[in-house]
Amino acid sequence: MAKEMIKGNVAVAEAAVRAGLVSYFGYPITPQTELLEYLSARMPELGRAFVQAESELGAINMVYGAACTGLRTMSSSSSPGVSLMTEGISYIYGTEVPAVLVDVMRGGPGLGNISPSQADYTQVVHGGGHGEYHLIVLAPASVQEAIDLTAEAFDLAEKYRTVAVILMDGFLGQMMEPAVLPPFKPVNMESPDYAVAPKEGREKRFLSSINIDAPAQERLNIHQMSKWEEITRNEVRYEGYFLDDAEYVVVGFGTCGRIALTAVRDAREKGIKIGLLRPVSLSPYPTEILDKLAERAKGFLVVEMNNGQMLEDVVSVVARRAPVHFYGRMGGTVPYPDEISQAIDRMIESDAGPELDGRAKWLEYMRKTIGQGA
Repeated sequence: MAKEMIKGNVAVAEAAVRAGLVSYFGYPITPQTELLEYLSARMPELGRAFVQAESELGAINMVYGAACTGLRTMSSSSSPGVSLMTEGISYIYGTEVPAVLVDVMRGGPGLGNISPSQADYTQVVHGGGHGEYHLIVLAPASVQEAIDLTAEAFDLAEKYRTVAVILMDGFLGQMMEPAVLPPFKPVNMESPDYAVAPKEGREKRFLSSINIDAPAQERLNIHQMSKWEEITRNEVRYEGYFLDDAEYVVVGFGTCGRIALTAVRDAREKGIKIGLLRPVSLSPYPTEILDKLAERAKGFLVVEMNNGQMLEDVVSVVARRAPVHFYGRMGGTVPYPDEISQAIDRMIESDAGPELDGRAKWLEYMRKTIGQGA
């Protein structure tokens, strides 16, 4: 199929439609509103359900109800909107029904701004809602990858009866680039056996996340942990660049990983043995490859559009076998490749040991170069 110029938000929306999306529930919030706007016309055109809810709370609970039918359903939002959805996400996970959520991140905290950010990492990857749960979280770095991962998110949500999240920043949601849209999948209107949808000859179903009996709840928790072990074994995804001989490793996801690749290539041209690890699945995280790299790497540089949220996961895996440096931009600011190149130079020139506090060193640098205060 031929490539076409398409905006990230619109690409994800159309990819969801072609993946067999049956119902969408959402609420406008920049920078993901084009996704909702596109589906407001596209879904009725195809005879499928679209509802603009009265709030993010309403939207996620509508998704919850639709998910209990077992048919493909989704919502989309951005940072503060996702915060409002976290209670419902926990309910969906606790009930073990499939749903897809798209989070197009923006600057914060608070209302912040509508510029690109990666500051929802902790909220989404480590569970912003109550209880004990893990979501499947996929982080694209291009419009094409966003298209591909959207279809995959629906498949994974159904396979494991869980919530799958497409986590992308406002930069990717708003940018246009050539991409290929997939063919249409048949829309499956046949509810699975566990669903509440009526079926001839089957007794009535009742689905809920409430479990008053503590031992029964604990058994469910153990079951869900066992399912997460299976997901961790089978669903890790990452891209590696120049890692075979790398003495230094840059780690970045989404847009930051894409930008960092330019800096890594520039460093390779200078003779520096450096590679890039770009996690695609943030949850489950690619800990195995990172652990192997930590056995021989002289140093790591984590690059994010936040204050070092993924940094904590990298530090945990590296476990003081090598210094872990950090470079981040916050508040909706996107780093340039030359900024990352300079951070690479500082890492190589540094005499820091494995006990380095990368965030503290970075914050000291930012106060000197950027300043502080409103």
